[in-house]
Amino acid sequence: MDRNTITGIILIFLIFLGFSFYNNHRMGKFFGAEKEYADSLYAAGNYDQAREAYIKALNYKPKDQPTIQKVTELNQRLGLGNAKQQPETSATAAGVVDTTASSRGATAGPVTDSTAFGVFSSKVKGQDEFYTIENDLMVMKISARGGKPYSVMLKKYKTHDGLPVVLFNGDSTVFGYNFFTIDNKPIRTDVLYFTPVGYTGPMVVSGSPASLTMRLEASGGAYIDFIYTMQPDDYMLGFESVFHSMASVIPANTTSLALDWKMYIPQQEKGRQNEDMYTGLKYKVYQEDVVDLGGTRMQRQKKQLVTENLMKTDWIAYKDQFFSSVLIADDFFLNAAVSSTNADPTSRYLRFFESEIGVAFQHSDNSSVKMRIYFGPNSYTLLKKYDLQLEELVFLGRNIIRWISQFVIIPIFNLLDNFIVNYGLIILILTLIIKLALFPLTHKSFISQAKMRVMKPMVDEIGKKYPKQEDAMKKQQATMDLYKKAGVSPMGGCLPMLLQMPILFAMFRFFPTSIELRQQSFLWAKDLSTYDSILNLPFTIPMYGDHVSLFTLLMTASTIITTKISNPSGGQEQMPGMKTMMYIMPVMFMFILNNFSSGLTYYYFLANVISIFQTQLSRRFVSEAEILKKIEENKKKPAKKSKWQQRLEAAAKQSGRQLPKK
Repeated sequence: MDRNTITGIILIFLIFLGFSFYNNHRMGKFFGAEKEYADSLYAAGNYDQAREAYIKALNYKPKDQPTIQKVTELNQRLGLGNAKQQPETSATAAGVVDTTASSRGATAGPVTDSTAFGVFSSKVKGQDEFYTIENDLMVMKISARGGKPYSVMLKKYKTHDGLPVVLFNGDSTVFGYNFFTIDNKPIRTDVLYFTPVGYTGPMVVSGSPASLTMRLEASGGAYIDFIYTMQPDDYMLGFESVFHSMASVIPANTTSLALDWKMYIPQQEKGRQNEDMYTGLKYKVYQEDVVDLGGTRMQRQKKQLVTENLMKTDWIAYKDQFFSSVLIADDFFLNAAVSSTNADPTSRYLRFFESEIGVAFQHSDNSSVKMRIYFGPNSYTLLKKYDLQLEELVFLGRNIIRWISQFVIIPIFNLLDNFIVNYGLIILILTLIIKLALFPLTHKSFISQAKMRVMKPMVDEIGKKYPKQEDAMKKQQATMDLYKKAGVSPMGGCLPMLLQMPILFAMFRFFPTSIELRQQSFLWAKDLSTYDSILNLPFTIPMYGDHVSLFTLLMTASTIITTKISNPSGGQEQMPGMKTMMYIMPVMFMFILNNFSSGLTYYYFLANVISIFQTQLSRRFVSEAEILKKIEENKKKPAKKSKWQQRLEAAAKQSGRQLPKK
């Protein structure tokens, strides 16, 4: 490395170090202000607001033990640490309970006034038992309370610490209808007790579909059935709500019912930052596109309202990086209000999603509402088979980036997956195929760079001819004339590289969202879908993280080597800062990609190594002496006039004028 490169790397390190101190100082100020406010509320005896303020302070310093202890104390004082009042799923290991559960009513306590439920008063109290239905792919438990899915476990997947993947689990999940009876009683089926119909024990679905019916009985022989139909070897469930003899219970002018669906999304992967990036709420607008509620942290806090006057929806999905829970209308939902809230950063949850969905209702003695529910992985190939645009849950980029992923990368990847078991080898072969396909562009770029190298002495002569600063325009014009006479384009080496960028961006989107790579090991990387840590640091570096990823280091080193051997020497005097920047960029990417998928950094490392071999191969077959000879011949030829200049001269001759000669 030259002096400028070393200086640039030192400067970038100092910038990151300075940013680290500045950021820590700024976060400390925010933490101090929030904690001071919380202390004042605590001293005034306003314990509920004090608890929320302490939890906000933990957003800035999640590991501050005195603040965590303060929240734990307030949990006990307010009765929020009691298992009977709060489900297991809403508490953290430190005893800090997520505020969204209590503030938004995700967990409903026991009903004290049974008469408030009118004809359903006999179902206010009951025994909370669970009923199981499963196939080869998943196990679903249905709760007597609410007749709702209580938990869904996916059999073929494990969490990063070896536990079964459970999409949701516990009373923190809300799923049920809200409506008024004819005597104006507000009914919430989520807090009432259902009984199973014909259930004799755990149901195992194989060979043919099977259904589990949960019944909510009202006085006078009326009832509501929730019918869950599971197919063998399928993640898609049928869900039908049957309202039998409810015409005397629900007012005649009722044309729609409100379906309340709320859920906490637990952390399943090792890298919380990476998983959090791909966690979100999406919904499909009727006969239109899929809408993402928001990707940025600020957008996740807002509430988007979908009203009947604006749009109808086909489905609503709660997704994390690799798994989704999707509620799908048989026709369409009339309207929906959906929201997404960040969970407490100290908890094991990423997000709290909630939806208030309007479903069409026919007032009769026997009406039904049909839906489907998907509980399963975000596999692009699998989701596409349902023909519901569910594949949009797998974010592959937009426009040409998505097109490349959809029609080039995924088909090649799936083809290789049929023959090769090791995903590290699949990535290697995929990289070789892509680099071989792009080799003509790479070779053309190398030739252009070789032309620039052999022309460097000629460019230097022009620089000596115009040494003064005020002659910069003349120097630039003379240089461009030289390139034109020699038949060389200064951008010839950049354009082929730019044409390769969409493929690089497509790979950047593909690897972190590919569930096929999840928990697939290769060499020292235990999971190609997340970072490969070879050293855990006792501190956190801003942007970089608290660990060292070896594939990221190899990617950075190989990028610097690739830049060194492929960068043309010509033109460095004209742009001395550009050379330094070319070496700083790999270091910046090292900070950015240290927390990303190791499959992605492994691919970049392979691509760099192959590029080095391709460069050496091109040098073997490209003679700079022959290039120089060709350039000298081109300089002797008269400059070729452009078509525009030819038309201009022809027009001038017709008008009797003659253009001045250059």
